[in-house]
Amino acid sequence: MELETLTQTIINALEDVKARDIKVFNTEELTDQFECVVIASGTSGRQTRALAYAVSHAVKEAGGSVIGMEGDDTGEWVLVDCGQVVCHVLQPNVRDYYNLEEIWGGKELFLKAQTECAPHLMPHRAHKPEQSAE
Repeated sequence: MELETLTQTIINALEDVKARDIKVFNTEELTDQFECVVIASGTSGRQTRALAYAVSHAVKEAGGSVIGMEGDDTGEWVLVDCGQVVCHVLQPNVRDYYNLEEIWGGKELFLKAQTECAPHLMPHRAHKPEQSAE
């Protein structure tokens, strides 16, 4: 499955189950294990598990493969490994504590929907796309 298609499938699945503050980071230059990281928040353990299962189901339905899922027992932080893309679904307090956005270097990919919706989600965080250096 193409990277862009896989990423969009994951984002669509997250949006269908009402994930909050979805962010996509390009990690090609940071690791050779995967090319993108998707980070999203759920409001409870039940929702984070539902989000992770929705991602897994959508990727499989689209013809992709899910290598594994971790953390679905507690639902505080659920990781879905889809090969080229790793999806982290966290409860807000866990997300704030671990701050994965900082770890992945701030190379966030902005999709049109993210740019339009981001200011309405988690207002305590910056949501402005980086200016491209030309």
